[in-house]
Amino acid sequence: MQSSNPFVTVADAAPSARATFIRKTYFHLALAILAFTLFEFVLFQTGAAFTIAQFVFSLPYGFMILLGGFMLVGWLSQSMAAGSDTKGGQYAGMALYIVAEGIIFAPMLVLASVQADGVIASAATMTLLLFGGLTATAFMTRTDFSFLKSTLTIVGFVALGLIVCSFIFGIQLGTWFSVAMIVFASAAILYSTSKIIHNYREDQYVGASVELFASVALLFWYILRLLMSRD
Repeated sequence: MQSSNPFVTVADAAPSARATFIRKTYFHLALAILAFTLFEFVLFQTGAAFTIAQFVFSLPYGFMILLGGFMLVGWLSQSMAAGSDTKGGQYAGMALYIVAEGIIFAPMLVLASVQADGVIASAATMTLLLFGGLTATAFMTRTDFSFLKSTLTIVGFVALGLIVCSFIFGIQLGTWFSVAMIVFASAAILYSTSKIIHNYREDQYVGASVELFASVALLFWYILRLLMSRD
C-alpha cells in the first residue's frame, strides 16, 4: 500500500493517492455528520437540548449570542484541525467542532421543532441537494476557487460585525441576512472543495473534512433560519 507523502499536495500526487485522499476526506465528512446527528439525538432524548435552549433564550439577545458563537467556534475548530501536523490534533479539532456545534445548534433545533413541523427535514434535504450540486460543480469544472479566500475572509468579518452590532444596538438580522449567508456558505463550500482538489497535503484529510463540514453546517444553519423566518 502506498503511504501518503506529507510534503506533496493532492494536485501533484499520483492518481491513486489523490483518489485515496478524496475518499478518506468524504468518509470523514460522513462520519462527522453522523456523529453530529447522533449527538443531537442524545441531547434531545436526555432533555439536555431543551435545558440548553431554555438557558440561551433566557439571556438578553441569546439568539444573537448563538450566531456569534457559531461563527467563532467554526473558525477556531477549523484552524485547529487544518493547522495541526498530527492526526491526533486534527481529530481533536474535529471532536471539538462536533461537540461545540451540537450544543450551539440545540436551541435552534428545539425552536424549529416546536415552530413548524418538518422544517428541520426540509432544511437538511435542501442542504444536501445544494451541497451535492456545488461539489459536482467543483469536481466537474476543476476550477481553482482559491481566489475566493480574501472575499470569504472579509465577508466573514463583516457578518460577525453585523452580529455584534445587532447585539449592541438591537438590530434585527432578517431574511436578507440569511439569504446572504446562504450565498456565503455556498461560496465557502466551493472554496473548501477546491482546496481538497488542489491544495491540501495527502495527510490532511481529517482537517479537510472538518473545513468542509463547517461549511455544510453553516449552510444548514442559515437555510433552517430562512425556512423558520418564512414560517
